[in-house]
Amino acid sequence: MQGPQKETGVGNTAEQTQAIAALREAYAAFNRGDIDAAVESLDEHIEWSEPAEFPGGGTYHGREGAKRYLAQSREVWAEVASEPEQFIVHGNLVVVFVQARVRAKGSNDWQDVKLADVYTFRAGKAIRMQAFADRQQALRSVGLEAPAG
Repeated sequence: MQGPQKETGVGNTAEQTQAIAALREAYAAFNRGDIDAAVESLDEHIEWSEPAEFPGGGTYHGREGAKRYLAQSREVWAEVASEPEQFIVHGNLVVVFVQARVRAKGSNDWQDVKLADVYTFRAGKAIRMQAFADRQQALRSVGLEAPAG
């Protein structure tokens, strides 16, 4: 049985590499404010879940639902950027460790937050995304332990 692999790990399949490339582009699109492009590679019936403690947290359905959530999440902040730091492939799942930087409206102070997003893929498309405020919880949710180091 093959274990999880980092983005640069040997043995990634072409489908895994394609999934990671699509996710990279989705985060880049979100960061530049192009919400249409951010959801373009998602399955049209995706289930998108955000923790209740996040602004607008809850479950959204379909690309349009994901688009609504992403648009409102950008509007809450004066500035926001979500940078993927690491991709961990585990079967049909991709765990993305994300470094989010946000600045509240009317503030000059930035907040840095470490998050994780777990994507479930089928036929090359993300059919589910679940965000976690705790990276270890994200790993446990897919049956993995925290990486050493």
